[in-house]
Amino acid sequence: MKKKLISLAVAGALATPMVASAQGTSVTMFGSAQAEYSTVDFDGLTSQAQIGDETGRSRWGVHVIEQLGGGLKAKAHLEFGFNTGNGDLGVARERWVALANDAWGEVKFGRVQSPFKDFAGGQTIDPFAYTSLQAAGSGGTMTASANGMGSGAQGFVNSAARYDSPTVEGFSFAALLMPGDSNNLDPILGGGIPNSNNLTSSSTSGGEDGEWDFQIAGKYEANIADHNVGVFGGYSRDNISTNQRAFQGVGADDEEIWRGGASWSFQNFRISGQYENVNNASINGAASCTTAAALGATAAGGANNGAGRGQCNSAMNVNGDGHLWFVGGEYALGNTRLLAQGGMSEADATTAAVKREMSTFTVGAIHNLSKRSSLFGGYQRNMIDNSTASGFRDSNVYTVGMRHDF
Repeated sequence: MKKKLISLAVAGALATPMVASAQGTSVTMFGSAQAEYSTVDFDGLTSQAQIGDETGRSRWGVHVIEQLGGGLKAKAHLEFGFNTGNGDLGVARERWVALANDAWGEVKFGRVQSPFKDFAGGQTIDPFAYTSLQAAGSGGTMTASANGMGSGAQGFVNSAARYDSPTVEGFSFAALLMPGDSNNLDPILGGGIPNSNNLTSSSTSGGEDGEWDFQIAGKYEANIADHNVGVFGGYSRDNISTNQRAFQGVGADDEEIWRGGASWSFQNFRISGQYENVNNASINGAASCTTAAALGATAAGGANNGAGRGQCNSAMNVNGDGHLWFVGGEYALGNTRLLAQGGMSEADATTAAVKREMSTFTVGAIHNLSKRSSLFGGYQRNMIDNSTASGFRDSNVYTVGMRHDF
């Protein structure tokens, strides 16, 4: 009996720290699974369809919060994406650790989202985000930069620190800083094995010579006589490195993007929109977009030349300027949202590329089966001016799909 009591006492002593730690720590597993049947039909080419999730909505991960006392929290977030239409094991999404306090906000370190994507405008005002009807990339009315500084699907910023402020009297802001004083952070000649064009698979922005990339965005939200009103704005700067400047040639300079927008909702109606101005689009920034945002690869031999599904209508010409605007409206009818949205992008001409204008409109609906499951579908028309000279094509996109969050 004494041996049993001693054994229980020792076991209890060893278990006590684990229980205490568990009392102050929460671990949440989360995810989303989506599949859609989508057809991309480029004018003059054979239409192509697929069943899966090329836009990268499907994901799973864990989120950890530990209460440190005094209102301070430690957090960790690991997230992986996958395509329900194939056997890929998954791609890295967000991966970060953070310190947070309700009084002063949250600071994240690692691979994070861009504030242009999930904080001020971007995919926060596009109800079709992460579907084939999304406004970023193939939709053409939002930047979808491959280096993560834009708002495209599967776009993230590596090696970064991000701060999100608390909301005070309706005001809040977010800022992102990425150190660029390491050659390994150069998206052109670092972070991967260069191919024949000296390009690598690195999705990092940044550069060398002590340059730092940054992004800042702010917003104000208020409820005035049952009218929900919000305004937001932001600035993004991608400082190109010496290698990038040499690779891009004459006219290469630091990329800048200005964004402003607003949203208004009353009862069952909601209207939102934004405007973006791009200066000196870099080859791995606003002049490109993620594969998920483009609905496929956009390299030579892609949709522009008669093969593949990919076309990035939001892309600017390398070293060129341009602008994009988006507006959308929705009406809630029971568990169904009826949606209509559209806009335009303009890529100014450079010494190496012609001017290109693209306009688009989208109509569709999202029906909530429950709080976690939904059906969606719709149609999008993308129209390219000067398509013959630019190599882009007009397109029709049709989709119907299902999503389940857990």
